Amino acid sequence: MNSVNLKQRPLDGITVVSLEHAIAAPFCTRQLADLGARVIKVERPGSGDFARGYDERVRGMASHFVWTNRSKESIALDLKLPQGQVILEQLLQQADVLVQNLAPGAAARMGLSFEALHERHPQLIVCDISGYGEGGTYEDKKAYDLLIQSESGFLSVTGNATQEGMAKAGCSIADISAGMYAYTGILSALLLRDKTGQGSRVEVSMLESLVEWMGFPMYYAFEDAEPPQRTGASHATIYPYGPFPTGDNGTVMIGLQNEREWVKFCQTVLQRPELIEDPRFSANFKRSANREALCAIIVEVFAQLDAAAIIARLDAAQIANAQVNDMAGVWAHPQLKARGRWTEVASPVGILPTLLPPASSNAFSPYMAPVPGLGQHSRSLLGELGYSTDDIQRLNETGVVQND
Repeated sequence: MNSVNLKQRPLDGITVVSLEHAIAAPFCTRQLADLGARVIKVERPGSGDFARGYDERVRGMASHFVWTNRSKESIALDLKLPQGQVILEQLLQQADVLVQNLAPGAAARMGLSFEALHERHPQLIVCDISGYGEGGTYEDKKAYDLLIQSESGFLSVTGNATQEGMAKAGCSIADISAGMYAYTGILSALLLRDKTGQGSRVEVSMLESLVEWMGFPMYYAFEDAEPPQRTGASHATIYPYGPFPTGDNGTVMIGLQNEREWVKFCQTVLQRPELIEDPRFSANFKRSANREALCAIIVEVFAQLDAAAIIARLDAAQIANAQVNDMAGVWAHPQLKARGRWTEVASPVGILPTLLPPASSNAFSPYMAPVPGLGQHSRSLLGELGYSTDDIQRLNETGVVQND
């Protein structure tokens, strides 16, 4: 496992207060924590972030929560009570960034709009994450990952060709896209504050985030042209590009991109050089149009070989290929192990493995601290704000806060 590097991190000294739940905002703030920011996660007493209850697959903790909440401090604070709002205001006085993805309009009703906050805290950066953004007829609609995948057109190009065959992404792609745009937006706002001395607002819409990622299918369907068809795990416009069965009941994923690779594929992989000039397959658009005929040829050749032999031919021809891993295969992936990409973090249920952030730096090591229990840091945070032990006990007894 990787040892901790105590060199200065990019966001050391930056404090983030986050009114967050589910995935988009927690994923954003976890990236900030990786870079050294202190992230104070404000949760509801009793239940906390509702993602804590999604499942119990990680020794009783929820898989989504473990993934998106390491390296944070949790304070369980009832913001419906006046004293809870006072404590939040005290936290904001010391914060650089506020992140929130509450229900539409909830933050503004609590006096947490950018305009109201900017008057009180002119250097505070405010990041608002919502489903559809401020304004427009969708402003007040609730939004969850699957619904945004649907509204953004993602479902229209994902899955197989039947109406019943549409498929959502197997991970929270709409939340992830919004979280990453929020993360980069906050970094840019911090850079801007260094120049102007003023905080600014970052607004991120889940819909706009995922629509940005739909650029290829949108432009492919430009000016009412026919959109790309749903083609399962294959590419809609490039062929052969996708999964093919092997003779040992396995699957090999192939990615063939250009005519040079097509020649090598015919010569070395299929060992059918006569196909190079076959008029049905002599350009990518022809191969795509005649994919059923070409698929039959590939399947016929691959049926005589096991997956290892096919991959050996593909590698010899320098044709991109991949195994179709399940989650067990990812946990055991030899490349991740060879590069030392796993480390460990503590949690309320013990030490857990975790993947290091993908953007590695030679200047610092990421901050990799425990996944917090609900209200685990309520006492310490209130102590920093000047509350005595008796004060904290009274706040706990009246339900303003929940201590660990």
